[in-house]
Amino acid sequence: MYEPGRSTTGAEGAGSPGPSPALLLAAAVGMVALAVVGRLWQPTYNVSPLVAIAVCSGMLFARPAVAAVVPAVALAVSNRFLPGGGEYGSWAMAAVIYAAFTWPALLGPFVRSRRIVGPLGAALAGSLVFYLSTNLAHWWLGHDYPHTVAGLAECFVAALPFYRWMPVGDVVWTAALASALAPLAAATARRTAREAACSCRSSAGA
Repeated sequence: MYEPGRSTTGAEGAGSPGPSPALLLAAAVGMVALAVVGRLWQPTYNVSPLVAIAVCSGMLFARPAVAAVVPAVALAVSNRFLPGGGEYGSWAMAAVIYAAFTWPALLGPFVRSRRIVGPLGAALAGSLVFYLSTNLAHWWLGHDYPHTVAGLAECFVAALPFYRWMPVGDVVWTAALASALAPLAAATARRTAREAACSCRSSAGA
């Protein structure tokens, strides 16, 4: 299992650069392809690699804006291969769904600094936020449930069968993908730590 905080000993660990742009681009393209395959083959509702892709993108890309692009592109591209082409009924609902699948990429610093707990915790948080935000939006934007507290509760209860296996799938996908990308993620962690140390020294010298 990937441990982002583990450093490499010796000169190689201290002086090795971060992952090359070519390797990061290849990883991003691979994750988009994985999104297509994983969403076409889903053993049950909401068991897909999308949350794992967001979490691992945050591990690989130090800049949050860049990290968030990968899951957004993965969702958009994989939608093209699904029946209906990813129609969400309204732009507002689409915005909520894209945000719910993209925000775990912003947890990169947390994930990189907490080894095993970071990626798996981010995966569980991603599942929960997706369930809460998308069903809240469905209740608010749609007309399937009355706009009352009882109607909101009914909406959340009705969605539980679709959520049941999502945390399990997100944890499994994240563990597998994070392990596969461990060398790149470790290089990113070393580079960000080195840049932070240089920044601290510069501030102290000033």
